[in-house]
Amino acid sequence: MRLLPAMACIAVAAAQAPDPPEMRTDGIAEPVDFNRINSSRDDTHILGVVPNFATVNDPSLFRPISAGEKFKLASQDSFDPFSWVIVGVYAGVAQWGNDYKQYGQGTQGYAKRYGAAFADGTISNFMTEAIMPCILHEDSRYFRMAVGNPWKRTGYALTRVLVGRSNSGKQRFNTSEIAGTMIAAGIANLYYPSGNRTVGETMEKFTVNVVSDAGFNVLREFWPDMRRKVLHKGDLEGQSQSQR
Repeated sequence: MRLLPAMACIAVAAAQAPDPPEMRTDGIAEPVDFNRINSSRDDTHILGVVPNFATVNDPSLFRPISAGEKFKLASQDSFDPFSWVIVGVYAGVAQWGNDYKQYGQGTQGYAKRYGAAFADGTISNFMTEAIMPCILHEDSRYFRMAVGNPWKRTGYALTRVLVGRSNSGKQRFNTSEIAGTMIAAGIANLYYPSGNRTVGETMEKFTVNVVSDAGFNVLREFWPDMRRKVLHKGDLEGQSQSQR
């Protein structure tokens, strides 16, 4: 679901990252407070449009989140206006390429492709961000490295699909991501045409989703740097410190 916007911005994000000697921590902001809505949309949406609710900008401010908050994150990612739009784009591309031929063409074919694409993203979000984390007592949020060599930060971001955290904050294998994505890919066989319910198709969906999430993590990692250097916007904490 996030592959297209992530891939389009990763190169820009990495290129705009400050050099290590100039690294500052003013790109670190407090994690999303579920009891209030931040005044700036930049705090919850990358470039003002891409949902970014599940990023912890400063891991030192870690606090565990409840099961209800995990489901809230999954809902925000799934039903954000951007999600409805990008699903329409994916469905249009699939229609243009005549993917899933059994769906046919025309309005009916597009509606079926749209529904399938929306189900893919929503089921994956809830499996990896809510259901599996609740069962396994894991925290699916992305915890930024925030400072250091840009290449090291890129490697860190890419590997977070394999390295996650428990509810206590300890690092562990990211079972929620891997198992949740595989389960979601398997569930997709219930609503895709019979000709596309193969092991190969299932593994392709699994791989695309994991790679997409890894790429999106890179964007999450460098977004505060992009916002500061490209858009010349600081975070709330940085602004408050500058006013003291």
